[in-house]
Amino acid sequence: MNVNQSAPPVPPFGQNQPIYPGYHQSGYGGQPGPAAPAYGAYNGPLPGYQQTPPQGVPRAPPSSGAPPASTAQAPCGQTTYGQFGQGDIQNGPSSTAQMQRVPGSQQFGSPLAPQVNQPAVLQPYGPPPTSPQVTAQLAGMQISGAVSQAPPSSGLGYGSPTSLASASGSFPNSGPYGSYPQSQAPPVSQTQGHPGVQPPQRSAPPLASSFTPPASGTQMTGPSVPPPPMHSPQQPGYQLQQNGSFGPARGPQPNYESPYPVTPTFGSQPGPPQPLPPKRLDPDAIPSPIQVIEDDRNNRGSEPFVTGVRGQVPPLVTTNFLVKDQGNASPRYIRCTSYNIPCTSDMAKQAQVPLAAVIKPLARLPLEEASPYVVDHGESGPLRCNRCKAYMCPLMTFIEGGRRFQCSFCSCINDVPPQYFQHLDHTGKRVDAYDRPELSLGSYEFLATVDYCKNNKFPSPPAFIFMIDVSYNAIRTGLVRLLCEELKSLLDYLPREGGAEESAIRVGFVTYNKVLHFYNVKSSLAQPQMMVVSDVADMFVPLLDGFLVNVNESRGVITSLLDQIPEMFADTRETETVFAPVIQAGMEALKAAECAGKLFLFHTSLPIAEAPGKLKNRDDRKLINTDKEKTLFQPQTGTYQTLAKDCVTQGCCVDLFLFPNQYVDVATLSVVPQLTGGSVYKYACFQVENDQERFLSDLRRDVQKVVGFDAVMRVRTSTGIRAVDFFGAFYMSNTTDVELAGLDEDKTVTVEFKHDDRLNEESGALLQCALLYTSCAGQRRLRIHNLALNCCTQLADLYRNCETDTLINYMAKFAYRGVLNSPVKTVRDTLITQCAQILACYRKNCASPSSAGQLILPECMKLLPVYLNCVLKSDVLQPGAEVTTDDRAYVRQLVSSMDVAETNVFFYPRLLPLTKSPIDNTTEPPAVRASEERLSSGDIYLLENGLNLFVWVGASVQQGVVQSLFNVSSFSQITSGLSVLPVLDNPLSKKVRSLIDSLRAQRMRYMKLIVVKQEDKLEMLFKHFLVEDKSLSGGASYVDFLCHMHKEIRQLLS
Repeated sequence: MNVNQSAPPVPPFGQNQPIYPGYHQSGYGGQPGPAAPAYGAYNGPLPGYQQTPPQGVPRAPPSSGAPPASTAQAPCGQTTYGQFGQGDIQNGPSSTAQMQRVPGSQQFGSPLAPQVNQPAVLQPYGPPPTSPQVTAQLAGMQISGAVSQAPPSSGLGYGSPTSLASASGSFPNSGPYGSYPQSQAPPVSQTQGHPGVQPPQRSAPPLASSFTPPASGTQMTGPSVPPPPMHSPQQPGYQLQQNGSFGPARGPQPNYESPYPVTPTFGSQPGPPQPLPPKRLDPDAIPSPIQVIEDDRNNRGSEPFVTGVRGQVPPLVTTNFLVKDQGNASPRYIRCTSYNIPCTSDMAKQAQVPLAAVIKPLARLPLEEASPYVVDHGESGPLRCNRCKAYMCPLMTFIEGGRRFQCSFCSCINDVPPQYFQHLDHTGKRVDAYDRPELSLGSYEFLATVDYCKNNKFPSPPAFIFMIDVSYNAIRTGLVRLLCEELKSLLDYLPREGGAEESAIRVGFVTYNKVLHFYNVKSSLAQPQMMVVSDVADMFVPLLDGFLVNVNESRGVITSLLDQIPEMFADTRETETVFAPVIQAGMEALKAAECAGKLFLFHTSLPIAEAPGKLKNRDDRKLINTDKEKTLFQPQTGTYQTLAKDCVTQGCCVDLFLFPNQYVDVATLSVVPQLTGGSVYKYACFQVENDQERFLSDLRRDVQKVVGFDAVMRVRTSTGIRAVDFFGAFYMSNTTDVELAGLDEDKTVTVEFKHDDRLNEESGALLQCALLYTSCAGQRRLRIHNLALNCCTQLADLYRNCETDTLINYMAKFAYRGVLNSPVKTVRDTLITQCAQILACYRKNCASPSSAGQLILPECMKLLPVYLNCVLKSDVLQPGAEVTTDDRAYVRQLVSSMDVAETNVFFYPRLLPLTKSPIDNTTEPPAVRASEERLSSGDIYLLENGLNLFVWVGASVQQGVVQSLFNVSSFSQITSGLSVLPVLDNPLSKKVRSLIDSLRAQRMRYMKLIVVKQEDKLEMLFKHFLVEDKSLSGGASYVDFLCHMHKEIRQLLS
């Protein structure tokens, strides 16, 4: 396939599209047929993929076959998440069993008809479709961008269902799906103007093509509503339709009896000659994430986002914008799936749009924005509602001249204490409103009184304990020496409060293998003292005084200890390790010191030594795609849940750095970090020369970032909705309080809301997130975030104010939690069904009547199909053969506390051309879509997804460019897999290295660079991230999935 070729023009709108009968989407629900080997079943692997790559897509020869199904671990040469962040793509067929999916919407339509072989004359078969033809199925799809459309009248709203083109009357095509030929995808139309903006009235509706119903048309009956005006079969040309797009005219397709077209059997008589291949569709005809992101940047990036107005949809997470807090929390702290909530639960059930908020209470703000003000109310503490305990905020209403206030959450009327009294102005607002953060801002902090502290006693400053594995593996790789060297300087950068000269955090050190070694580093000692605890079954801390110390006071002793540790264990032959007793020891040390804190664990292998929490190797790839697959994600023992609960009680947060050479059971080892609000970092097959920069960068950031300790978070809502479900890294002992031993600036808690009463359009819906925590200086604080949302009685208003990025964040977390208890296939089907229901409800209740052959997407949700497909194809839900069990468990827990910006780039990576813009242009180059056909062999591209960073070099890049960037004279001399670019003194080299630095600075974790050459074996890994294409593990391409979603929607509507 020539990656440089331009797309031939699309046929004119009125002209019949050429049909490619050999293309079938059989794998989407019916049994897969053999005629489409290049596409495979929607849920399954590609049959015979290894033997015959699709035509037109040049592939490098696989370096090796897929590992055998029973492989328990990734050998060290193999790429895994620990090395790259996200797993390798397989070089052979997936070892997964083929899965077929009965459409989730089946109960709405007719049952699947039995498959029958069609006569060869109707379905001539030829060679499988080539890659340029992948998009040809969308030849019938025309999109009229963001069509401004008048807001629907009450007739189109929630009140009475609108008649649809498919609701009654007969249409082309006899099958249950109605009218589009199987080789074509539906035309897509996005309706509605920009969120929150009333679109202008259009003077004349656009044209839509006329349809000629065939004689054998099936009657499709829907709700009993008046049918839409039928098109006159005699009338030539275009028929007016109140609709935002064109649809090409299509002829009937006789004999399509089953919902999915049937594939002819090979070996039967050949049919008539193959028609000409269809003209290639311009891929820009389907909604493009890149275009949506670009438009939002241009439209909303220049003005600050002012939070004073209720229910405003903020700019996208991909847009750089400043926030001015005028009474609602910044979108950096809270983002919602919709900013206009249905008034009733019936309406919410009908739309199926999840109502959720992704909350990042301690989010880091850009330098241009002020941190939340700290309010001190003295001994009386913050003012609260007597009934629901909501904190004073701008949403409260003062009455009776300021002597009382009415709570906007529960409507209770409360007295204002004399010391807080202030007069009201002529508008009913307190005259000091703008002097008090809690009356004028969406986010602020209160100093907590002793009543908010454990045992009614103010807390001590927290402590950090570094717990280092000194078994053979850790010593052999050079990890221990590297870590000890780094800690000498890193201890100067512990987090500190505001303008404090030094950090109040104390530190302690433990090393371990099968036994634990504690160190006394008291400042009065000349040398550190070591104490060994070998009774790991009954863990205790052998010393109190001298274990947790101030860094500056004990600096000499600490430096001496860090010099000695690598030498003490240099000749160790101990390979076995313990794990649970190490955490137990750290927690007991914090308990004895009566403070909260964090354990930094550096661990290398599966803990198989005799001790509590001992694990066995249970990795079994044969369980993939079976009902027992969920056990791979579950912990293998309950020990760690119990331990985590004790840690949360003590305020002991655990951050785990893993350096595995083989299976370590991440699913079990990550339980304590996950439940205590900690993080897991994974560096598979760690080598100092390759992974040093990534590990040290992650460690520095992890030690320095802002953390709240011993935290409790509660989300209060106004009457009518309540928080019912929570996702993230935390523990819950009851249904309302989110308990976090530690909460850092990167972590989010996702909260789902449900109706428990009717909401009022006038008063809207209110959220208040209150986080009680201990700061790094030991101060007890309350951080408050408030947000007011609109409420609607028209579904169109809900769909006009949704945020797809937040929706995908919620759906991914929902699915990733689902795999703990349900088969992966069930989880995938649930996602597809929910997405189809969301879009079908829009089509039925909000869109103008139009042909059933058109796919109509809400403007705010036009990227829902492409993003959802990326979630479905992700390694947790559809792993390739080389993705290890540990990789999947690692990513599952990582995504559970990601914010919206992180999930956005993680599921749909950014692909940036490096050599297309002028060298002197220092701005970030505009991204292109994540698809192989966007790559040109004469260019170099950079791809990033928040965990990985690739530089892809085309085979025909100019020699001068290769010299400027890699300091070699030709493409063949570039080292594949190179992880660092040479530092060269020329404009291109400086520009690319500067871009890489700026991307790394934006992300939560250090992204290791991998240079990939076109046609090289590493290219398979790179292509795994080109998410608009079909994946080797069987995931559908964007084009295929859009067709599939359309079928699901139409089945729901028929």
